[in-house]
Amino acid sequence: MGPTPATPFPSAPQFIPASRENVRRSEPTGVRSSVPARPRLSVLAVASEIYPLVKTGGLADVTGALPKALSALRIDTHSLVPGYPALLGPARRHPPLMEFDNLLGERATLRHLEIDGLSLLVLDAPQLYDRDGGPYVDPNGADHSDNWKRFAVLSLAAAEIAAGVLPGWQPDIVHTHDWQTALTSVYMRSLGCDVPVVLTIHNLAFQGQFSADVLGAIGLPPGAYSLDCMEYYGDISYLKGGLMTADQITVVSPTYAREILTPTFGMGLQGVLRKRSDHLLGIVNGIDQDVWNPVNDPHLAVPYDTRSIQYKRRNKPALLARFQLEPGEGPLFSAVSRLTWQKGMDLLAEVADEIFHAGGRLIVHGQGDHEIAAALQRTADRHPGKMAVAIGYDEPTAHLIHGGSDAIIQPSRFEPCGLTQLYALRYGCVPVVSRTGGLSETIIDANDAALSARVATGFQFHPVTAEGLRHAIRRACAAYRHRSHWSRLQLQAMRADYSWDRSAESYAALYQRLAATVPNSLT
Repeated sequence: MGPTPATPFPSAPQFIPASRENVRRSEPTGVRSSVPARPRLSVLAVASEIYPLVKTGGLADVTGALPKALSALRIDTHSLVPGYPALLGPARRHPPLMEFDNLLGERATLRHLEIDGLSLLVLDAPQLYDRDGGPYVDPNGADHSDNWKRFAVLSLAAAEIAAGVLPGWQPDIVHTHDWQTALTSVYMRSLGCDVPVVLTIHNLAFQGQFSADVLGAIGLPPGAYSLDCMEYYGDISYLKGGLMTADQITVVSPTYAREILTPTFGMGLQGVLRKRSDHLLGIVNGIDQDVWNPVNDPHLAVPYDTRSIQYKRRNKPALLARFQLEPGEGPLFSAVSRLTWQKGMDLLAEVADEIFHAGGRLIVHGQGDHEIAAALQRTADRHPGKMAVAIGYDEPTAHLIHGGSDAIIQPSRFEPCGLTQLYALRYGCVPVVSRTGGLSETIIDANDAALSARVATGFQFHPVTAEGLRHAIRRACAAYRHRSHWSRLQLQAMRADYSWDRSAESYAALYQRLAATVPNSLT
């Protein structure tokens, strides 16, 4: 497919993983350990976005944080990402690693960039990625019409790299994320590359479904258009192809791993997932506790921690002023979310009166469905000084919202894991969540038993209806009126440990187990 090596890679030694023999030989003479050193592994991660450079949601937070956590576990991650405008400037200051002459008819340059503790392989193909708008949509919010090609090219480049096209380096494991990179394992099998592949599903609702007419244009053999690979109700699904060819499928919580085997949550792929259920594993996401840390967060008016939690309330006036809201006797609720039906954001307009009746305030920050946004704005217009809606997403604002709010609302109808509630816990911002997916696993409901045991961290509700959410808000408002109870909830929330440590250990163990396996070939 036409890759042409460039001049010798000046930092090539970084890309030559130590063999198991080399690891053993490098131990100092005379030093013995009863625990053998874990072999060092090298991972090629393939992602369509990565924090802090390109972010539309939680996917970027995960792909930006997991490599750092794995580094402490003797795992080196090099992440292949598209050459979006935010990456091209710094990436082009470095010489190219190699040139691809023909990736589905496109020329591309592969560049290496180290930034913020991440090792990035940037696919510089300006005709595909150097565009206005977002990673997936144009400035008007419409999907790029050639997304089928943009992410097929990314996946094909990943497959070529996995097969060893970079001189002196080949990964031990390939880790792909969501439909945008799921074709990587399909291409790898068609190339005869047997490097094990992990595919992580962050949200099954997005499947990369396109007309079967593009199959020839993406350069795959006829065998790919079958029930056992990419065929999906007469179309093709990039995600299904990945699900059928990856060695291991992970989702971002054990509860979601069970839910997606059912018609309610399987989004039409429950049969495929049941077929591959022996290769399905749920691993709860963590958060980057350096990025989300109220002790030294530059976006807060006043820093704080569990020993100085009383200072948290000093951020509330700053947040109210930012959104031009009046002080109130009740709690300040916020929602930082995509404005979609999945996230339950349509329910907020219906229940806002419950918050105002208790003397509270409401801030909504996010973007998405125009009808939901319009309904929320109409509600805010009817309650000036009590409710604010900020369309879009701004990272500093999100940090101040978590630092200044009393409670965060997440009424998701389904939620693979959720990161917002984990950020909220870290900042002592009490979550009010629906009982689904990762939300049910990460938040301990403030029922009588949990309160007595001093383990409660928030409020759960079910079913996901306006009345269910309204009842949860009443419970939160009642707890807020008892200041000692509320302070205890905040402290318990802040002490919850959702760092990447445990999750990274799970991924490390998975990688080690797969490192010697050989996947099935695509026929």
